[in-house]
Amino acid sequence: MLITIKYFGQIAEVTQKDEEQLEVSEGLVSGLLSVLNSKYSDLKNKDFQIAQHQELVALDTELTGAEIALLPPFSGG
Repeated sequence: MLITIKYFGQIAEVTQKDEEQLEVSEGLVSGLLSVLNSKYSDLKNKDFQIAQHQELVALDTELTGAEIALLPPFSGG
């Protein structure tokens, strides 16, 4: 399945992209994260949350083909 992945903040700096599309087999969010960690080794050192179709998800969530976003920690004020 083709998944659109959006990167924000420090995650976009690591990937040097704001967005990309990847072809992945069906599976869990953790599997997609493994692919991304292999592609962008510095990603392992970053703290972020993962959203699927604009909802935060756990690593054991099944991929649905919806948009994925990697979100760095938010600071408020």
